[in-house]
Amino acid sequence: MPLRSFSVRRRWPWLLFAFVLVVAAVLTYTQHWLGQAKYWADEDNFDQAERDASIWLPGYRPVIQAKPLKDLEDDETSDLTYNPDSKTLFTVTGKEPLLVELSLDGDVLRRIALVGFSNPEGVAMLSNGNMAITDERRRTLSIFKLGPVAVELRASDTREFDLGYADSGNKGFEGIAWDPAQKRLLLGKERSPTALFSWSSDGTAGLEGKMEPLPSDELYMRNISALSVDPRTGHSLVLSAQSKLLLEMDEHGQPVSFISLWGGMNGLHNSIPRAEGVAIDEEGTIYMVSEPNLFYVFRKDKNADPS
Repeated sequence: MPLRSFSVRRRWPWLLFAFVLVVAAVLTYTQHWLGQAKYWADEDNFDQAERDASIWLPGYRPVIQAKPLKDLEDDETSDLTYNPDSKTLFTVTGKEPLLVELSLDGDVLRRIALVGFSNPEGVAMLSNGNMAITDERRRTLSIFKLGPVAVELRASDTREFDLGYADSGNKGFEGIAWDPAQKRLLLGKERSPTALFSWSSDGTAGLEGKMEPLPSDELYMRNISALSVDPRTGHSLVLSAQSKLLLEMDEHGQPVSFISLWGGMNGLHNSIPRAEGVAIDEEGTIYMVSEPNLFYVFRKDKNADPS
């Protein structure tokens, strides 16, 4: 057998494997972009009254862009939640496990050491001072009350719940938000698979029943980074760092509107590098954090959406 023929026969399985990988990657990106095109097309089906009754993300523009979070230069911020009682925000960091309180302008107000936590990725404000943190590596959800001057929180002092997916590794639960209207926690699994879940909650330290999957067929996202619930409309915000996308979904899980996080779009000077947290307050102002330590604020601009 000629040497050239033998060499080709040995190499063709690897060439076929590489071809399959390329096709899979192309299909993944194609589905991602086609999904966003579908979001854009579906937005035209909403009349003005429906848009006024929603968050309607196309009308938002940034008023603070890429503000560095001082004293967090060596940390990686992940997720964001709004506390209506203190009118402040909270984020978590993973390199050094911290719960960090921020002003609405992105100034660091307090650093709270998370002792016994491994990789905190999600944080949510519940009711009456209760909060929740998801630890991706430990696959747990911790519920606790945070004192107004606390500077340390021990995992052993929280009420912990097992989130399952023991083989998820670093692809576990990142998004978490409390939905007071439907009395549930929303949870987002980052990827493999990307999925949404709900867990019955009245906003206290207890959870009822078990975590239930929610329809996720129309989540054309490469990952889920964070979740938030609008207290005015009951609609949810779903953030994807890899897709550079913020999506609004109604109370039934149907897409309503979206905004792109690429530079040059929707008033952004530069792309948001890796958007990992989103929160919305009772006025409809949207706050966002991006790794490694950048802060953004978006507000509705009535002149931005000519529809």
